[in-house]
Amino acid sequence: MLRALDIRDMLIIDRLELRARPGLNVLTGETGAGKSILLDCLGFVLGWRGRAELVREGADQGEVVAEFALTPDHPAHAVLAEAGLPDEEDALLLRRANRRGGTKTAWVNDRRVSGEILRRLSDTLVELHGQQDDRGLLDPRAHRGLLDAFGGLEDQVAAVRAAWGERRAARKRLEEAEAALAEARAEEDYLRHAAGELDELAPEPGEEEALDARRRMMQGAERVREDVARAQTALGPQGAEGAMGDALRWLEGAVETTEGRLEEPLAALSRAMVELGEAVSGVEEVLQALAFDPLELEQVEERLFAIRGLARKHQVLPDELPDLAERLRARLEALDAGEGEIAGLRAEVQAAEAAYDTAAEALTAARREAAGRLDAAVTAELAPLRMERAVFETRLEAAEPGPEGRDTVQFMVATNPGAPAGPLDRIASGGELSRFLLALKVCIAAPDRGVTMIFDEIDRGVGGATADAVGRRLKALADGGQVLVVTHSPQVAALGAHHWRVSKRVADGVTLTDIAALDAAGRVEELARMLAGDRITAEARAAAESLLAG
Repeated sequence: MLRALDIRDMLIIDRLELRARPGLNVLTGETGAGKSILLDCLGFVLGWRGRAELVREGADQGEVVAEFALTPDHPAHAVLAEAGLPDEEDALLLRRANRRGGTKTAWVNDRRVSGEILRRLSDTLVELHGQQDDRGLLDPRAHRGLLDAFGGLEDQVAAVRAAWGERRAARKRLEEAEAALAEARAEEDYLRHAAGELDELAPEPGEEEALDARRRMMQGAERVREDVARAQTALGPQGAEGAMGDALRWLEGAVETTEGRLEEPLAALSRAMVELGEAVSGVEEVLQALAFDPLELEQVEERLFAIRGLARKHQVLPDELPDLAERLRARLEALDAGEGEIAGLRAEVQAAEAAYDTAAEALTAARREAAGRLDAAVTAELAPLRMERAVFETRLEAAEPGPEGRDTVQFMVATNPGAPAGPLDRIASGGELSRFLLALKVCIAAPDRGVTMIFDEIDRGVGGATADAVGRRLKALADGGQVLVVTHSPQVAALGAHHWRVSKRVADGVTLTDIAALDAAGRVEELARMLAGDRITAEARAAAESLLAG
């Protein structure tokens, strides 16, 4: 609920502070004193659209600060969390400035925010009701939600919303499957041809690299093999190996006559012969490895070029061809199984639609039952408001299916017996409309929501016992919550728990608005003024005291 409203340099207000309290808060004052300006300023800090120019003449900037008390479960907490704003848990501070020229800047808990965030918060903080109220009870778009809240149908609405979501999801799955199947059918010949090519070639991951390496080796093998063969000849029996063998035999024949001087050379030569034999074996192995069939080179090149050509054709890397083949086979399998899948998805859609229809029908029935109870409740409230012959009707009509069901809801009224019912805001006169709105609000109010309700001259055009009935219903609405009412009715003002008087003064030729909290004596004087006008008599004071006592 609203704790405080501080206004600086707005319209004809230089500085004004209002400390609101729980219960029924009444604001009174002469016509033109600035009561509506207070609401304009409150709407400004809440982000509501209003006057374009609000800065007081002679000031560079106007500013409004509003402080609200929050309960732990207040819906404003969710808005703050979603917007990533600091949350003081039990309090909320809104501040908005308007520079001359139109630039507006807003803060929530000292964090700069957009006007949209303010408006989202305002929906959780304040309800404004009056004869020109197009944000709440007079807005047909809100009537369905109000009826659901009155009937306690939130769980059923949630069930319908969930069923609608599943219905949409099932339809989307079916549409996507049908589109995929149609696309697959359109390219079936291509898919089968492409998959056949890949299956016939059967490329493997890494094969292209291996074939390329094998091809390069075979292409260079002939030249390399010639050099290795020459080395083999030079090392073999006709070359180094034969010469060293001859030398070894010659030395062995002369060793006995050299008194041991050839033993060390013979040992070294023997070791060299062993090493030479290993070298000759290694060279022979290389020659065998370098030996290839020219037909093999041709086959390697053909397969390598086939893999690379297929990769270019499908615009993938050669190593991606096996995965491509798998995907094409999967699409063909899906194509072959598509009709069966479509049939299953169609069954899911039918089941989801049936579930939605069942939930929506149950919600419609519950709304009709709640509408009957609401009509009876509002009718009962209209009698004390001197509208016992008026008719209130909650009209349900079929609508296109949606997440909130298949109903449109509109509040209709008839003020004269036998006259057809029409929309609330078109049939009732100003005073009648005020009483309809009040009766409706009394029936659907939820005081535990922590919302401040503001009624702007909702008692206009009524007086006497009817005004008293209006005041008593406003007082009942304020019980356990907070109601602010701008009123010209002394009967309504007398029932307020807290009373402020708005007045004008002239300073240095400039008209300014003031507000003052009234004590008991001040309330008597203000009510007497409201009863008698400018000349306050003893009789008027006595009547005021009687109203306050009553």
